[in-house]
Amino acid sequence: MAGALTGLDLSGLSDDVVQSALVSAVESARYWQEPDGEDVLAGQSVIRAALAPVAAAVVASPASRPWGRPRQPVQWVADWRDFEDPTRLTRHPGRVLSEWAQEERLQEARATVERPADPTANWSGSWWSIPQGVTAGFGQIPTGLDLVEDALGAEAATVIPVQGAGRTYEIHAPGDWVRLCREFPLEVSASRRHDWYRVTGRSGRWVIPDWEQVASEWDAVHLTTMGYLSSATRALSVDADAATVLAGWGPDTTVWLTDTVRESDEPRQSWHRGPGGGWIRRATAADIGSAGPARAGDRTQKGER
Repeated sequence: MAGALTGLDLSGLSDDVVQSALVSAVESARYWQEPDGEDVLAGQSVIRAALAPVAAAVVASPASRPWGRPRQPVQWVADWRDFEDPTRLTRHPGRVLSEWAQEERLQEARATVERPADPTANWSGSWWSIPQGVTAGFGQIPTGLDLVEDALGAEAATVIPVQGAGRTYEIHAPGDWVRLCREFPLEVSASRRHDWYRVTGRSGRWVIPDWEQVASEWDAVHLTTMGYLSSATRALSVDADAATVLAGWGPDTTVWLTDTVRESDEPRQSWHRGPGGGWIRRATAADIGSAGPARAGDRTQKGER
């Protein structure tokens, strides 16, 4: 395998190949089971060395240029329902985060009592490290519709344009995520112990950010694509005693923690999967009203913003 990788011709590395590989990496992220054969093979030192030139070619390719950019002013929120079933954006994020923090602490207390301390025991539960229920936006469509961990296989999505302001914490590298956990730690050892041991092989204390406390200093937290690729699915040391896992996020995704994000004036978009599995935009009444029937037809083609 190492010999085959060393002999690869990378001169024709296309944007489609790089994007397909990124989607595969996100789709294969699993935080509730042991590494599979490909994971074990890729972890071998001789394979890692052979992959280094491949990684360098990927980073040098035009497709990777946006991977390190910060949060963009305009983002998109996916509602995994049909366009005809509209919903509003989450409001009152302070209340959502307060309820999230309370539930996390209750879950941790129950797990401490009810679950075995042995990390190899056959238990599973919460594995994500981001708050559930707050607004989360991604930077590009339709790319963001594919870059979803533990996706449910949705065939349609309503994409909502949003604009946000305020203080944004950027995660470009593992140290940025670790710093957030160190400054605002929330103990989750009992509730994450078994799942994260299976994924990382590490036994010990686990923490994630206390998002309610993070919101006291930051309006949003943005995970760049490079931050995702360098940080997700692995144990990251926070201090001599505790570690963390960045789990449940997608590349170029922003989690909004305060009420500083709003739906923009652009129309919502309706997307569905085409016969080949790619996302196709459906013309809607809003498109026809703003662009006319002739241009609305053009908008049904697969595209990116």
